[in-house]
Amino acid sequence: NPFAGLVSHLRASWLSGKTRPMEYRIAQLEALGHFLDDKKQQILEATASDLGKAPFEAELSEIFLCKNELHETLNNLSRWMKDEQVDRTLAMQLDSAFIRKEPYGVVLIIAPWNYPIHLFLVPLIGAIAAGNCVIVKPSEVSKKTERLVAEALPSYLDKDCFAVVTGGVPETTRLLENKFDYIFFTGIPPVGRIVMTAAAKHLTPVTLELGGKNPCYVSDTCDVTNVARRVAWGRFFNAGQTCIAPDYLLCTLEMQEKLLPALRKAIEDFYGPNPRESPDFGRIVGDKQFQRVQRLLGSGRVAIGGQTDEAERYIAPTVLVDVQPSDPIMQEEIFGPILPIIVIANMDEAIDFINSRERPLALYAFSSNDKVVNQVLERTSSGGFCGNDTLMHVTLTSLPFGGIGNSGLGMHHGKFSFDTFSHRRGCLKRGMGREPLNGPRYPPYSQQKFGVIWATSKVTRKNDCTLL
Repeated sequence: NPFAGLVSHLRASWLSGKTRPMEYRIAQLEALGHFLDDKKQQILEATASDLGKAPFEAELSEIFLCKNELHETLNNLSRWMKDEQVDRTLAMQLDSAFIRKEPYGVVLIIAPWNYPIHLFLVPLIGAIAAGNCVIVKPSEVSKKTERLVAEALPSYLDKDCFAVVTGGVPETTRLLENKFDYIFFTGIPPVGRIVMTAAAKHLTPVTLELGGKNPCYVSDTCDVTNVARRVAWGRFFNAGQTCIAPDYLLCTLEMQEKLLPALRKAIEDFYGPNPRESPDFGRIVGDKQFQRVQRLLGSGRVAIGGQTDEAERYIAPTVLVDVQPSDPIMQEEIFGPILPIIVIANMDEAIDFINSRERPLALYAFSSNDKVVNQVLERTSSGGFCGNDTLMHVTLTSLPFGGIGNSGLGMHHGKFSFDTFSHRRGCLKRGMGREPLNGPRYPPYSQQKFGVIWATSKVTRKNDCTLL
């Protein structure tokens, strides 16, 4: 296997204990900050080349949010690393019982192309903070960014403990044949199953950050202008190539008629009368991806946009109406700048529609009535939830980010990243003396001995009372 030597080298480094001291972890994390600072312009240029990302979008999503993660981790790492003391029974009051947060060992991070810096760097921050050695596999689809990461990142990190591997499906397949101690994958469900199958051969734990079709319910009582702006921003940010973008709208026919002119105005306000000329509207990452998204335009009827240019990989911000649940666009994650509207009769029908499909990575609900938003929250299931906005829940390092069911397994961001890459080791330390206290547990057994154990080791319900 072409990567066996690399994995063995990193495992030897991990076994040496090199990555465990807090000072080492902090130094490597600070080096990631230097990478973001020093290579800021190259990151902006690479993401512009790969995805047509506006500098504003790239700096916000690829640099600023990563810096927030980094600072959150550096501010709290010493506290996160401390042993966690736990409750003890009466019999163990003289002992020490605690949870130690230990690194898994050598971990693999496989990143996607849509946020090619953010989606490898945020989990990498957590993996380093937890004391692991790491192999990072950036996506080969975002070519310029892959090259930047492969050439620049190793000069900032300890080469004995961290490595970047490049390549496509064949290389990733061979990489997955190796035994890792943890695998973190971001991508689509079909590839997630492949990763999980490979991990199962070594009984390797995984986090799968997948995607899906994120519903967005708009009630009849809301500020239509605000809804249109927030939905349009969330859907067309990064040309719709965002795993938590609102994938389709659910609303009544009456609300659809109000939303269409508001969405049209929002799109024009954001990108001008011709979004193709806007410096703030991105492009589809590759020809294969462009052709897949373009085919989805055949579903329903184009109400806004619909223009395409294959040479530029341009698809206009588009809204579709008369879409049926059986249409092709409702069978897969869109991952492009198209927003279908599904007409429903009321909130109950919208909730039933959401619950009849795979559980999404994100779910959105808009209403001026907080009870409506709460109803959608309480009666559905999703990886994350955001009421009266889109995407913004992902900007909080204090909230876990992750899917459920078809949309993923596990979570990260902030302390959740540290916890994901840490093994919580249950530890009990007892003294060598006081042996008579252990007498009741040794044979020969008796009911009297059991009574002593029961009295000193039981966990009592807090609302229980004992009559003396």
